[in-house]
Amino acid sequence: MKYIVVLITTSTKDEAKKIADGLLSKRLIACANILSKVSSLFWWQGRIDSAEEVLLILKTEECLLDEVIKTVKELHSYEIPEIIALPIIGGNEDYLQWINESIK
Repeated sequence: MKYIVVLITTSTKDEAKKIADGLLSKRLIACANILSKVSSLFWWQGRIDSAEEVLLILKTEECLLDEVIKTVKELHSYEIPEIIALPIIGGNEDYLQWINESIK
């Protein structure tokens, strides 16, 4: 199994919870962490912009990434939501097994 961490920013905590609940109910992720008050700086429409956002940190398997992205896009309010996947190169084997048992 190849496990990944997926990072997603949202405009509000409610939106982050809605996305997390949608992914959990479909068993596409094992876990979601919601971090409030993330200060983001970024290029948007030709200029540097900023926003206070909420960061979702998800744990899942790489083979589910396409379904995760599809579901997030259906639930997200942003025109172009940030959805970035990073590989998990190692960790507590018991935790990694729990991820496996928690999703499809």
